[in-house]
Amino acid sequence: MKKTVSQLVIISFLGGSLFSCTPKERKEVQHLREALTFYSSFDKGTDADISLGDKRIYTVAIDSRKDFGTAKEGIQAKEIQHSPDKGRNGGALEFTSTSEKVLFYRAKDNISYNEALWNGTLSMWMLIDPEKDLDLTYCDPVQITDESYNDAAIWVDFTKENPRDFRLGVIGDRSLRKINDSTYNEEDYFDQRLIKARKKLPFSRENWTHLAITFEGLNSSNGKAALYLNGVKQGEKKDISDTFTWMLENANIFLGFSYVGLLDELAIFNRAMTQEEITTLYQMDKGF
Repeated sequence: MKKTVSQLVIISFLGGSLFSCTPKERKEVQHLREALTFYSSFDKGTDADISLGDKRIYTVAIDSRKDFGTAKEGIQAKEIQHSPDKGRNGGALEFTSTSEKVLFYRAKDNISYNEALWNGTLSMWMLIDPEKDLDLTYCDPVQITDESYNDAAIWVDFTKENPRDFRLGVIGDRSLRKINDSTYNEEDYFDQRLIKARKKLPFSRENWTHLAITFEGLNSSNGKAALYLNGVKQGEKKDISDTFTWMLENANIFLGFSYVGLLDELAIFNRAMTQEEITTLYQMDKGF
């Protein structure tokens, strides 16, 4: 099969790390590298190591995040910084206190969005004690959308009161919901589209926690999504029939809504990973 230039660039970049592994390790990750569309290790800075789209990170005020003219390249918030030696293997993003700003990467081409059959996986590491570090507000470590958390969005959040829940939200187009219908209940709608992690959460300031989100068949009548922490499936939703309509130029990968802690090794893939592959991601000592 003829490979695209982008695929060759990714394979060339990964070769130095993957082909120094044992044959068994190479076999376990060979399919992962072929599916990778975006990877930011944060080891040496905030530009993505691998990206099929824009590799740069941006900052925007939360209240004006839909006004893209106000976004600034790089980290432009005093509460957020790149810390070169606090990551799993090098640098990481550090959020020292709740900020009125949020970071983002452009989603176009970095996520394999599809209007007919959308599949993917997001992988990320977090170092946080939510009950001690967070203010009493909702916190979204990652949120992917072209509009808002309640409109064609995929996100995870910590709820606002201790003891906190950790949830995956897979929320379809707001315009297709019968919001003005007297029988419509927004809370019921959300409850049907949330996946809650198990009660004993693994998050701490002593050990990194691995997050993985998989989704498959979105924008069809039988989509599904799953949430994993440290390689363990927390829950799954099936028969997701909502539509996820994006204006790709406006779609972003937001990081750090009201987050306080460290984020590292953000990776995005163009297909839903299997349980075995999620385990491989969790057990990798180093990134790609």
